[in-house]
Amino acid sequence: MANPVILYDFSELGMPNSVVGYVTQSSSSLALLNEPVWFCLKAQPKREHLAATAVRRLFHIECFSPRLRFRRMTQRGPVWFVEAMFPGYLFAKFVYGEQHRAVESSHGIRGIVHFGDRLATLSEDIMVALQSRVGAEEVVTVDSSIKIGQPVQITEGAFQGLEGVVTRLLPARERVRVLLEFLGRSLEMEISTARLLAA
Repeated sequence: MANPVILYDFSELGMPNSVVGYVTQSSSSLALLNEPVWFCLKAQPKREHLAATAVRRLFHIECFSPRLRFRRMTQRGPVWFVEAMFPGYLFAKFVYGEQHRAVESSHGIRGIVHFGDRLATLSEDIMVALQSRVGAEEVVTVDSSIKIGQPVQITEGAFQGLEGVVTRLLPARERVRVLLEFLGRSLEMEISTARLLAA
């Protein structure tokens, strides 16, 4: 297979030209295609999923905006969050020559990711692999189950904020034993899993 023609020097970005050449295409070559291609789109931060929904509904275009669901410590205690897997980006499959202007002017979209005059595209194989790992809901829940040897942080009670290591699981009571360093001594205590967060 012949190397693609590179019209822009990507070495300044720390990326070899050969790699970027395979994941980008010129707008002039894309305008000649009559089949849909997957593009990487820039989206307004924190609005990736909403932008994907708008593009799907308005233009009947296949979009992919995977999200992560995870638990994080806040002032109110541990809270579940859902955020974009690729913050500020989403993927859409469309015929460039017919639909790029409409997609780029859609609410929440800032444009197609590009390097010079070359647009970022993805192969069907890559997108199928990504979609198969995420599922139809496009949400991946980060495993928050506690395991032996895992570092944890206590989220409530007198020891709130201290970190320790899980030494034993007590699943029948939804409790674990945690080894803590407290006042220069090692201390092992039993605590509810609801009061722990992976460190």
